[in-house]
Amino acid sequence: QVQLVNSGGGLVQAGGSLRLSCAASGRDVSGTTMAWYRQGPGNQRELVAALPSVGITNYAESVKGRFTIARDNAKNTVYLQMNSLKPEDTAVYYCAAERFWNGRSFDYRYWGQGTQVTVSS
Repeated sequence: QVQLVNSGGGLVQAGGSLRLSCAASGRDVSGTTMAWYRQGPGNQRELVAALPSVGITNYAESVKGRFTIARDNAKNTVYLQMNSLKPEDTAVYYCAAERFWNGRSFDYRYWGQGTQVTVSS
């Protein structure tokens, strides 16, 4: 079992920055794909960024050039650096670990509790 704890959300003005953290415990997640998702008001959950242990990092088009996902394997932690924030980035952000194919799409076995990010205009 893996437990994920999100932190770092808050209220920020448009153009500002925040860094989200996701600390994993229970076992080493350095060999798994880690990701950040978000769900805004009235919206479906969407992938923000996915970071495999090897291979190419994926970003949603809407955050490319502004957000950066990174991991610190020594701390068993993944981060999401968010710059040039926009009001449309307002959402609850969730980290996820251990991607798998469920027969129809990729899913993740473990999820954090979510952290609120609110960007004011």
